[in-house]
Amino acid sequence: MAQSKTNNNLQEYSQDQEFVDIYIMGKKYTVPSSLTIMKAFEYAGYTLLRGCGCRAGFCGACSTVYRLGGDHELKVGLACQTKVEDDMYLTQIPFYPYHKVTYDLDTLQADGNQIVEIYPEIVKCLGCNSCSNVCPQDIKVMKYVSHAIRGEISKAADESFDCLMCGLCASKCPANIVQYKVGLLSRRLYGKYLAPKAQHVKERISEIESGKFDQELNELANASKEELAERYNNREIEK
Repeated sequence: MAQSKTNNNLQEYSQDQEFVDIYIMGKKYTVPSSLTIMKAFEYAGYTLLRGCGCRAGFCGACSTVYRLGGDHELKVGLACQTKVEDDMYLTQIPFYPYHKVTYDLDTLQADGNQIVEIYPEIVKCLGCNSCSNVCPQDIKVMKYVSHAIRGEISKAADESFDCLMCGLCASKCPANIVQYKVGLLSRRLYGKYLAPKAQHVKERISEIESGKFDQELNELANASKEELAERYNNREIEK
């Protein structure tokens, strides 16, 4: 992040606007209370080079740690969703640290023992549901971890499908489970070994490999911007 030296944005808001004091990386700023943490960063003069993406709660890139004055609890949230509060002390964690586990998907099997072998900490789940409570997508995180423990890979994959991989669930887990990685492995196993194969995709791959579209692709690669724009604007749209 790059930070400007001054904050000259106060004049852009009316006298009736409520302001709050927040602390970014230990420095105090006065910002409108209506802003999200992400917008407050920018209002304070920061240029967000990392830790921002879709700005709408879909990419999980803006994980933020904060604490409120007088409250000992460390809180987390997505900067694009969480509104600022008075006396808020915060910092961003664009990448949540975890113990990386490597595996070869081609050598795995689609069963629960495989998941437990790779992520043995999941059997230490305390059932506290802190992971579900902190999830910005309202995913039932503890539920899909339970499915994974029981070897119900299809259910674990389905329950974790909307995961943003932001890491907030792991930040709250007293058993040090990396839940979002468990969900990812479940979806990978399901996709490779359990999901019904799409015949039309197989047929299209065969057509591509046979060179059926080579001429058309070459024409597109050598077309001018004007030609591409015309093709795009007059394309046939499937219903």
